[in-house]
Amino acid sequence: MSATPLRRGLSLLVGWLADRGLPRPLRAPLFRAYARAYEVNLDEVRLPLAEHPSLGAFFVRRLVDGARPFPSDPRAFPSPCDGTVQSVDRIERDTILQAKGRPYSVRELLGPVGADVALEGGHAWTIYLSPRDYHRVHSPVAGELVEAVWLPGARYSVAPKVLAARPKVFSINERCVMRIDTARGPLFYVMVGALNVGRIKVVGVEQRDSGRLARPRPLALGEELARFEMGSTVILVTPPDGPVPEGELASGTPLKMGRTIGRFAR
Repeated sequence: MSATPLRRGLSLLVGWLADRGLPRPLRAPLFRAYARAYEVNLDEVRLPLAEHPSLGAFFVRRLVDGARPFPSDPRAFPSPCDGTVQSVDRIERDTILQAKGRPYSVRELLGPVGADVALEGGHAWTIYLSPRDYHRVHSPVAGELVEAVWLPGARYSVAPKVLAARPKVFSINERCVMRIDTARGPLFYVMVGALNVGRIKVVGVEQRDSGRLARPRPLALGEELARFEMGSTVILVTPPDGPVPEGELASGTPLKMGRTIGRFAR
């Protein structure tokens, strides 16, 4: 399903407006107002506010060193991003839950990526990024990025209230599906686009090169992987011999990147 012309046009307009350069004297006051409205912690922002030339640049702001430490425990499976837990699910009969008990197909979500991997009995973590969150996403494991596939689709909102009413948004929206191969097996990483989120950037990979990478990209734990240019949702999918979710991760749990969300058995 492709995005409707109205939603696509709106998303392009929002992106165009977000990229418009702001007069330097207005930048800091505008970004402070944004921070008050969305409870953004400005103490974490690396650059002075006036050094962000546009709202889009501020949205993908970098953080000061050490703001999001990753765990040293080799069995820990950390969150790759800031956000809020929407669901943590065991994969059963090819399904996971979107919201309010609404199931959708893992295979539809991943498209052609990972067709060779048995996922029954594995797990999925769904994390929603709001306007206040840090919107660069990082690798929760060390390994190699071997595939990045952009899948066309709709641009429905992924706000929790919308998900409760509309089925299968994640598997019909535009998205980028990545495969990271590790010493412990594969990890599937899905970045779901949404209304006003038309740009998903993967570091070192252009959208025109969608598919298996000619040269796998080595990834260190915590290395920057991609970013949303506006907010959306990250879904992590692992096979049954992958990490097991932490027990206290209920729906609505706020996360900071680097927090342990699962644990490997070995």
